[in-house]
Amino acid sequence: MKQNYQIILDKTLDELRKSGKTPTLLLHSCCAPCSSYVLEYLSEYFYITVFYYNPNLDTQAEFDRRVSEQKRLIREMPLKRTVKFIEGKYDKERFYKIAEGLEDVPEGGERCFKCYRLRLEEAANEAKKGGFDYFTTTLSISPLKNAQKLNEIGKEFSEKYGVQYLYSDFKKKEGYKRSCELSKEYDLYRQDYCGCEYSKKEAGTRKKAAN
Repeated sequence: MKQNYQIILDKTLDELRKSGKTPTLLLHSCCAPCSSYVLEYLSEYFYITVFYYNPNLDTQAEFDRRVSEQKRLIREMPLKRTVKFIEGKYDKERFYKIAEGLEDVPEGGERCFKCYRLRLEEAANEAKKGGFDYFTTTLSISPLKNAQKLNEIGKEFSEKYGVQYLYSDFKKKEGYKRSCELSKEYDLYRQDYCGCEYSKKEAGTRKKAAN
């Protein structure tokens, strides 16, 4: 049965508001545009550290460009609380290992689910090492990402590593629309593919079909 993770998030944030507490949150981010709305939204409730970990990216240059844009957004965006940043390792061989045999699976399938697991487990491990109260990911803001699967995986690693997972579906409440607005406002580099070479190829095929 599908869960409405926005309702669950609303309840969590309401409880935090009533408690008067401001917990720490490790926020896995795939890129500056996707993190923009999430930072605007959650900085009201958490001390946030952005954890940039994306070994799926097709080149070092793409990885570095997204890092640069993420840091710039954190510097330039006026938020209620100061946001910290952790840059994860660009270890693309880990991604290629989990993608083996799934190279031709369309975006949104089993290869993506394994990629979710790769990034969320690293985030959970980092959250445990850093003593964070919560961890979550920006990935659910994308209309192409499966929020049900992301939250199921988050729950699994929450139990494994002993850190609370912040259940969420950031595309709700027009979150994706707001991320597009903020991307335009801050002139962010906004790519048209998730990041791996397989999603890039698929995006290219869609472009050709549309022309």
